[in-house]
Amino acid sequence: MASALVAVVVLPILALALLIGPAATATIVQLGGCEQGGPGGGSVVIDRQQLGAGEMDIARTIVDVVQQRRLPRRAAVLATATGIVESGLRNLDYGDRDSLGVFQQRPSQGWGTREQILNPVYATGKFLDALIALPGWDTMAPGRAEQAVQRSGFPDRYAPREPAAVAIVDRFWTGPDNPTPPVAPGGGTEAVQAKALCPDQGGSDVPRDPGQIDPKKLPPGFTLPDDVRQRAAVGFALGQLGKPYVWGAKGPNSYDCSGLMLASWAAAGVGIPAGTVSQVHAGHAVTSIQQVQPGDLLFIPGSLGTARVPRHVGMYAGHGLIVDAYDTDTGVILEPLSAWTSKIVAIRRIADPSSPSPPPGGSPL
Repeated sequence: MASALVAVVVLPILALALLIGPAATATIVQLGGCEQGGPGGGSVVIDRQQLGAGEMDIARTIVDVVQQRRLPRRAAVLATATGIVESGLRNLDYGDRDSLGVFQQRPSQGWGTREQILNPVYATGKFLDALIALPGWDTMAPGRAEQAVQRSGFPDRYAPREPAAVAIVDRFWTGPDNPTPPVAPGGGTEAVQAKALCPDQGGSDVPRDPGQIDPKKLPPGFTLPDDVRQRAAVGFALGQLGKPYVWGAKGPNSYDCSGLMLASWAAAGVGIPAGTVSQVHAGHAVTSIQQVQPGDLLFIPGSLGTARVPRHVGMYAGHGLIVDAYDTDTGVILEPLSAWTSKIVAIRRIADPSSPSPPPGGSPL
């Protein structure tokens, strides 16, 4: 699987338009593969829209949530089409009025708190709750179910994106379709995870010395940072100590390294992209380890990355400690900053205490 995905053909943009003209079924043109990192399989162009590795990571998360809930494939198609329209499958920190996240859900309209909506796992679950509450949702004409959930001022946008959503879901769906209505919890077949299109590339390679610190217990005298957002992000990350590492997971029961960072900053009300290769451009650069603050994201090549494309990320927790989802055998742990220092290739500050909101965009260190 991995070797086939790495051997992708990178086509000129002008040629792409000829390949993906209007059609009943969408064609995906692969731009990059597993060298970009992430379980979503790298960047693609579909129906003239480019989706990066981070966006395809979120697409896989949507499919994964649907499969974990044992809902039909149609639910994944409708959710993915909605995500394409509303955000381009990005975890947006902004939107019209108070709209946020992948589905541009509004806290003021009862979708959840800002902190909840900025976690794509929660946001997908809320979309699905509203979807399956619609009688006959699975047999509605294209675009009708999405509009009934979203109540958009532009109701005609959803149906044209369903062919692209079908093609994306087909990439990640595992096993047979699930029945409608959904099987009641506790019955029927076991839930399965969505397919990961690239092998796990997020593991750490920092040598561990459990005798130096307790990897799953804070030392005596540890205090959280004073800044409200830093405190929320760091506190959430530390609350996951001991949970397992699962490639592509964003919580609440397991995480990979970038999934833990996304969920932690969502808990602080700050949206960041999915995937290490996208997160390395989030916020703004910190140029020196001497300037590191709690909540900063620290990037290292990891077991399969490089200095240019780091594949592992952890969060500085303060007091000389890093919290990260280490690998599948270890899970979420604490590590000493000193063990990472020589390997760090980028530091990103997501929310500066001196600014009222996180800086938009960003550029590589």
